[in-house]
Amino acid sequence: MKKHNFSAGPSILSQYTIDKVIEGVRDFAGTGLSVMEVSHRSKEFVAVIEEAQELFKELLNIPEGYRVLFLGGGASTQFAMIPMNLMKSKSAYLNTGAWAAKAIKEAKIYGEVVEVASSKDTIYNYIPKNYSVPDDADYFHITTNNTIYGTEITEDMDCDIPLIADMSSDIFSRPVDVSKYALIYGGAQKNLAPAGVTFIIIREDILGKVDRPIPTILDYRTQIDKESMFNTPPVLPIFAALQTLRWLKDRGGVVAMNKYNKEKAALLYYEIERNKLFKGTVINKEDRSIMNVCWVMEDEYAEYEKEFLDFAISKGMVGIKGHRSVGGFRASTYNALPRESVEALIATMQEFEAAKA
Repeated sequence: MKKHNFSAGPSILSQYTIDKVIEGVRDFAGTGLSVMEVSHRSKEFVAVIEEAQELFKELLNIPEGYRVLFLGGGASTQFAMIPMNLMKSKSAYLNTGAWAAKAIKEAKIYGEVVEVASSKDTIYNYIPKNYSVPDDADYFHITTNNTIYGTEITEDMDCDIPLIADMSSDIFSRPVDVSKYALIYGGAQKNLAPAGVTFIIIREDILGKVDRPIPTILDYRTQIDKESMFNTPPVLPIFAALQTLRWLKDRGGVVAMNKYNKEKAALLYYEIERNKLFKGTVINKEDRSIMNVCWVMEDEYAEYEKEFLDFAISKGMVGIKGHRSVGGFRASTYNALPRESVEALIATMQEFEAAKA
């Protein structure tokens, strides 16, 4: 039976990425060694990092003055590194979900945090609007896509202070005006590579403005100076990320992926609205994520939740159970997910509806 991987992360990778990583694990760049055992300072692996950096710049049209880093520690480490490096006394955060809340918690260690708005009151099922960002804050932090709740900020906002974005789950899913951001970061395990590497796109001129001592390895200036290799970087995930970047370029880049992702998400949202058994959890269409589609049973059919989940699993659907904090269902439609998988999920929903409605 074909499996359809809707997991939120670690998540689906392109078959191209998987095949090329298998090749590299067996014999990396003709060295006769596995990519898992070569020196990270070898000319062959340095070439991997350099090409990955250049493809980041090309695919996202990153302007001059920015650097691309590949670090360990996940996005959760960035929750602390960002205020450690950038907050002199006060920062501003938009609270749109669990990961934004975790970032806020870490930032409070280093100074005052202004929560400009929050959607926690309705379990994060919308993106707040019409809030004000204090112009005396050192930076403003947003989470562009919320995997647990299925909301997404899909436009690059204007901001009078340095704008920082966690793009863990929607990087490369749409064009981004990088010039509007001071720093973009994210864990790779959603849309780029296996877990273990974190990407950072950082504008160099925002650094060196805090007085606090910063541990050497947690100082962005150290990582820039050492080209992400102050210590041994996560070699295998970086190699996998390079394969995904090559695949993305071959597929037409972020413009083509955005069109494809919108089409996939639209098909699934349409079925959720049409199907008698289900309802979406994000009411405002402009707030709906094209990366993580969330839904629940209609109230009158709530008793069928587990039965539908079991039925979907029996049909080859993997990872559609909603996050434990919200329940229901979630389909992650990342770049590598084929339209065929969305169509298979829709057919499963329709078959279940025919049996129960």
